[in-house]
Amino acid sequence: MAKGSVRKKGKKWYYRFYVENESGNLVQREFVGTESKSETEAMLRKAMEDYEEKKFVAKSENITVGELLDMWVEEALKPGNLSNGTVMSYVGTVARIKKHPIAQRKLKTVTADHLQAYMDLLSFGGKNPDGTTAKALSKGYIRLFSAVMQGAFRFAVFPKKLITFNPMQYVVWRQKKNVIELFSDVDEAATPTVTHKQYLKLTEYLKVKQNPALLPIQIAYYTGLRIGEVCGLTWSDINLDEQYLTVRRSIRYNGDRHKFEIGTTKRNKVRTVDFCDTLSNILRQAKAEQEKNAKDYGELYSRNFYVEVTEKDRQYYEVYSLSSTEEVPDSYKPINLVCLRPDGTYESPSTVGTVCRAIRKKVEGLENFHFHMLRHTFTSNLMSGGAAPKDVQELLGHSDVSTTMNIYAHASREAKRTSARLLDKVVGE
Repeated sequence: MAKGSVRKKGKKWYYRFYVENESGNLVQREFVGTESKSETEAMLRKAMEDYEEKKFVAKSENITVGELLDMWVEEALKPGNLSNGTVMSYVGTVARIKKHPIAQRKLKTVTADHLQAYMDLLSFGGKNPDGTTAKALSKGYIRLFSAVMQGAFRFAVFPKKLITFNPMQYVVWRQKKNVIELFSDVDEAATPTVTHKQYLKLTEYLKVKQNPALLPIQIAYYTGLRIGEVCGLTWSDINLDEQYLTVRRSIRYNGDRHKFEIGTTKRNKVRTVDFCDTLSNILRQAKAEQEKNAKDYGELYSRNFYVEVTEKDRQYYEVYSLSSTEEVPDSYKPINLVCLRPDGTYESPSTVGTVCRAIRKKVEGLENFHFHMLRHTFTSNLMSGGAAPKDVQELLGHSDVSTTMNIYAHASREAKRTSARLLDKVVGE
């Protein structure tokens, strides 16, 4: 049992006891108590009991893969220099890994074979140990899982020295072979897009319902912005006279912190997107309607703010809505967001996503609809209209033009027919 004592400094009592550091040496740690000696002694006893319990668990032979992942997140990932968006993705991936039995396996017993079997399950799908069926994940998701496991096991080797070598270094990413059906009558799967007729049907449904998700969907259809980028737009980002908008930020929900936050775009770049007369009219009407709502709601109309929070040397920008009657803390800074509900509160990506899922059941022909289809549609419409691939890449914020071309290469049959008919114009028929 750890040895401890209490002592008084000024008006307060302090408690201290010896703990074992990473080198195995005993060092004394002191903590602040209260102005009561008996309360501080009780805090000392509780702290020593907690230490003894955690010390046993924390011995390297007892640590599980799940516990290693938690340590890596708190001690390496969060204090690191990756963007908040990447950290959120990694934390979400850790939560998914911990649902699999491999997370319960003791770190000392994990072999490259165990890890290879797990990565193969992610790549190919199959049966989970509990008998449930696991679907194969996309390449993007598998890269996330691989990056998390690689990082955590490197961390276990050094600086934690929990194991002497990294078994993940022997794991390879196996992929399904592309099987080409030489005699199949089935066309290749197309990238999902929506026709203009479907778009009009969708927006008409939202107008009838007076659903605030209408504006985000309209903006995405005419600009190709991601859901978080649309919700993060402010009126100062939009030049209605010159008809262009600047994409500077994105709103996302941080499941680990349970907060909506403003962060950078996916590629950490600011980009400019020009828009058409139709969207210009939509935005002008939306702005006028918001000004009217502010007058109609009066004191009940909400204002939106962001506040900077620092945790573990990492900065977060949390988003909040306050009614006009609530006192605004000094740390809150106003933000004039574009996508609002009638009462002035900001429209979040989560809410818009929920509406998109409801649309699948409510609007005929859109049973597979999701918000990102609007981005694919924007790409396909521009490319089939003759826009230069490099220009479309910059409008979308893709890191590489091949990503843009890949979406178009798998676009709808109608888009391909339209492109093919351009040859008729060349030959004059």
